[in-house]
Amino acid sequence: MEQTEELRYCMEQLTALCAIDSPSGKTDDVADYLMEELKRLGYSPCKTRKGGVTVSLGGTGNGLFIMAHVDTLGAVVASVKGNGRLTLSPVGGLRPENCEAENCRIHTRFSGTYTGTFQINNASVHVNENYGSTKRSFSEMEVVIDEPVSTAEETRALGIEEGDIVCFDPRTRITPSGYIKSRFLDDKLSAAILLTYAKFLRDSKASLTRKVDLHFTVYEEVGHGACASVPEDTVELLSVDMGCVGDGLRCTEREVSICAKDGGGPYDYNVTTNLVKTAKEKGLGYAVDIYPFYGSDAEAALHAGYDTRHGLIGPGVYASHGYERSHIDGVRNTLELLKAYTCTE
Repeated sequence: MEQTEELRYCMEQLTALCAIDSPSGKTDDVADYLMEELKRLGYSPCKTRKGGVTVSLGGTGNGLFIMAHVDTLGAVVASVKGNGRLTLSPVGGLRPENCEAENCRIHTRFSGTYTGTFQINNASVHVNENYGSTKRSFSEMEVVIDEPVSTAEETRALGIEEGDIVCFDPRTRITPSGYIKSRFLDDKLSAAILLTYAKFLRDSKASLTRKVDLHFTVYEEVGHGACASVPEDTVELLSVDMGCVGDGLRCTEREVSICAKDGGGPYDYNVTTNLVKTAKEKGLGYAVDIYPFYGSDAEAALHAGYDTRHGLIGPGVYASHGYERSHIDGVRNTLELLKAYTCTE
């Protein structure tokens, strides 16, 4: 599928972001990347004390704060087993059954990085008669380290200890038909869209209808990403996060999803209405849906006490919190909605 220069940039940024390990709690590397890219685009970003990245894009009045998160699911070492292998404790909503047989990296605090594979205990089908019936849980699974270790002492001698971060391979692929497959499209796809939006504003000299700031948050997956650093003049929060795709929902990977309500309750009626109206007027592919098991940075900011309206949009993403899939059309529709919602013709 032929891509515009703008969408090629977006896919380049997605691939770069996905390649940087950044589970909640270990996000300095991805924040540093965002700082450098935003500076290269001509902006003056700032890193928050929590480690997120904020940047002003310009405009005046009626402050709009647009957020995407670059922290991902991951794990930490919960214990070093007697056989030298590792049990894990999840970071965010990581599901053990979605990570089985996936390659991973163990980031030690002082002794570098090691690789391994996350497997069910006794993972050989030819040996384990209970392979199929064993419940996939963190207590029944382990990281097999790619080093000649067979005791806890040998593993600890490598410098691997409890609390070390474990990250899973993203396996990012973009197909000729425009499908985008990777772990952590939630929410690095939206982060790439926001970088592309910032680049559009720089290149086009488009006029913003209000003051717009961006926040790339780093603790969304554990619930408090946007609980701080919202500018005082903000009147509206807009989370750009993955749109849900699944049974009972209208959105597919090829549309921008506009969320009317999620697990935390309804989004601001007027904000949602204005988003739908804009999508209609621009002839964009969109769907309005309710997400049953979901929370966003916008809600985190409201729970922190900020007096603002709030909304949520994002490209449709299938198989959330697993090996996820979206499409370049969903990216395009999300980007065009952002442009139309914030810029004059």
